[in-house]
Amino acid sequence: MMSSKRGYFIENIKKEQLLELLSKGKRLDGRELTDYRPLKIEVDVIDKAEGSAKVSLGDTQVIAGVKIELDEPFPDTPDRGLLIVNAEVLPLASPYSEPGPPDENAIELARVVDRGVRESGMIDLGELVLVPGKHVYAIFVDVNVLNIDGNLFDATSYAIVSALARTKFNKYVIKNGEPVKTDEKIPLPIQTIPVSITAARIGDVILLDPNLDEETMMEARLTFAFDGRGNLCAAQMGGSESTSEGFTKEQVLKVVETAKLKAEEIGGLIRRQIGYAEEG
Repeated sequence: MMSSKRGYFIENIKKEQLLELLSKGKRLDGRELTDYRPLKIEVDVIDKAEGSAKVSLGDTQVIAGVKIELDEPFPDTPDRGLLIVNAEVLPLASPYSEPGPPDENAIELARVVDRGVRESGMIDLGELVLVPGKHVYAIFVDVNVLNIDGNLFDATSYAIVSALARTKFNKYVIKNGEPVKTDEKIPLPIQTIPVSITAARIGDVILLDPNLDEETMMEARLTFAFDGRGNLCAAQMGGSESTSEGFTKEQVLKVVETAKLKAEEIGGLIRRQIGYAEEG
């Protein structure tokens, strides 16, 4: 009980410090409001995957692996390949993580990141068709969250995007009406490198790349996805369950403007670290 009270006391001191610093435009970890934590990307980290990447965004760590198989297309898109993203938070990633199937948070994480990749047109799925309506390439992306210290949406997006950009897989050809795997390795038809940017609102203060302490206090969250040319492709709002308030129209417009500039900066970091040529 004593340790519990002590932990609660320390937590409240940290919250008071955080709020006091935010009122001065500063943060508990020394960053400015629009600063991101250090981003490190390691590629080709899973030998058995067609593409893989491990991302460290501050102390948040995510690893993504890509496998590609032949499959049947969805009935409503017979002329497009498949992209399927799954996310799992490992039990050791956080004291609050539990073993078992993906919970609603992991499902939301996969859905939001998938939307950003898909809506940006990162992969030309029309190029992944062997026989329309019958044989298409299916891209399976599996994400494991290794450590949680805030902003999983961006860290997960960077891991998936990096893994996809590094993917090379066996080409199939049709012989005698049937698909046959060849030894030729080909890359995915990558069109752009999308960048996810997340903002959090704590009171009247809006900051980018919230860490775990900041997320526990945030009242609303906005996650944007931009393509490599700065076009806004997707957006998702979320935040604390204890408040229905989000962002005002003026705040959203300001966040979009700030996030677009930050996406250009982060996009450059991603492209350099994964060895992807700059987009024209």
